[in-house]
Amino acid sequence: MQIELRVCQHCLDGDHGNEKRTEVMHDMVNCAEKIKEHKDVIDLDAVHIRKVREDEHGKPEALPVVAASIQNNQVALNDLQLVTEGQDGNMLIYIDPQDVLTVLAGNLDEISKAVTEDVTIDLSSTGAQMVSEADLGARGPDN
Repeated sequence: MQIELRVCQHCLDGDHGNEKRTEVMHDMVNCAEKIKEHKDVIDLDAVHIRKVREDEHGKPEALPVVAASIQNNQVALNDLQLVTEGQDGNMLIYIDPQDVLTVLAGNLDEISKAVTEDVTIDLSSTGAQMVSEADLGARGPDN
């Protein structure tokens, strides 16, 4: 099992002028790096973090999945994606920032249950709000 986080280096650097997106990108990378440190705890073989620049083709580092969308009648590669590969070889891809951050935070939560050290990441206020508002399907059948 492995995961690969792909982020836009320019967003991470703040070059695109969207401060909240930059904060969330940092949250994602920080979470992924902490997961990478403790990957064995949750049976991950590898954690890959790919930072893509506009002047690159944006190929994945390890998992052969690239999300795309149509923008201005042209195919554009998504500059954010999280791919998870399970033991059965099936891959899940997340492209919504809230989903990406929630999945990464969930992995950290699982790690925290198995280790004695603190693996908490101090999320930005935007990132913390995104995770707290995530619909995790835990409300039950009445809602």
